[in-house]
Amino acid sequence: MSSGAAATVQIDNVSKWYGDFHALKRVSLRVEKGDRLVICGPSGSGKSTLIRCINGLELIQKGSIEVLGRRLESEDAIHATRTRVGMVFQHFNLFPHLTVLENCVLAPIWANKEKRSDAEERAHRLLARVGLTEKVKAYPSQLSGGQQQRVAIARALCMQPDIMLFDEPTSALDPEMVSEVLDTMVDLANDGMTMVCVTHEMGFASKVATRVVFMDGGEVIESAAPDAFFAHPESARLQAFLRSVLH
Repeated sequence: MSSGAAATVQIDNVSKWYGDFHALKRVSLRVEKGDRLVICGPSGSGKSTLIRCINGLELIQKGSIEVLGRRLESEDAIHATRTRVGMVFQHFNLFPHLTVLENCVLAPIWANKEKRSDAEERAHRLLARVGLTEKVKAYPSQLSGGQQQRVAIARALCMQPDIMLFDEPTSALDPEMVSEVLDTMVDLANDGMTMVCVTHEMGFASKVATRVVFMDGGEVIESAAPDAFFAHPESARLQAFLRSVLH
């Protein structure tokens, strides 16, 4: 995409506070269509706050965020944006009283006013894609953590989003379940989905990301293509972080 074209996500000089705590400090990032941006950093660095701001789940106090050509500065703009941006959370956030299928069709039917038959057809197709055809009638409590997270991914995809946001999607999983979720995300990336992912999975970042961003103390410290990011970190803070997570 040319530099003159509109970005999929444009974050300009964003600051956010929680009371006296300065959570985001003059953050600027640009995400183009087809980018797979991975954001990493130590706990409390602001990465999850930033990704929640992209979906309007957290409001900023300074700067601007524009998503798919719409600036997030009103409730109407935030609501319209959420119908085009899928988000997968750390703790799945499935509705426990609904089956897997009902979890997937609820938003398309109620938010997008789709016919149930259309919503169910897409849900069945996407659940097959994430390997859960046999679980359509199951409830979340009957699934493993990895299966629940794959349902959450399918549910987000049922809204046919232009962008997928992932907020530490594997951090609540047992180690043996991590790969099944990462494999699903790799499959999405290979299909060209625009993705912003907060994660500590550096193997995923090196394999899938078009750009990796390191945050610390609410700031973007470094941003680079994966090869340069891992082989030639410039800042002492990133060097120390990579030593801690790679060794």
